[in-house]
Amino acid sequence: MELSITTPAMLFPAISLLLLAFTNRFLALSSLTRQFSQNHEHETVMLQIQNFRKRIKLIRWMQETGVLSFFFCVLTMLFIYMDYMFIANWVFGVSLVLLLVSLVLSVREIHISMEALNVHLNQVLNERKQQTKETE
Repeated sequence: MELSITTPAMLFPAISLLLLAFTNRFLALSSLTRQFSQNHEHETVMLQIQNFRKRIKLIRWMQETGVLSFFFCVLTMLFIYMDYMFIANWVFGVSLVLLLVSLVLSVREIHISMEALNVHLNQVLNERKQQTKETE
């Protein structure tokens, strides 16, 4: 396969958008964490906080692997420019692997996020059931 300087350059917009999405997830999660930390009376809140910790770690790893993927894309372009094609091919492969890791971590974070929503929905459902019993 012939690797040109435009090949890694095509990943720039994709990686940039992924990093933006990961940052938005982090900001939303940090906001939720602050809200939950003010109300720590319910058992489900503690479950949510544990969930937040897992997600924060995953988002950190997602961002780090995404940035490293971006770094290796730029490094690939540098090696192509310097006409070190053998090294450029390997560095580009590392970049792609890091991007895949970042995406896998993103899928895992989505699953954990869904677990958090289920905890919240169960709490709301239990509160509704209690309200219904009290009104009877």
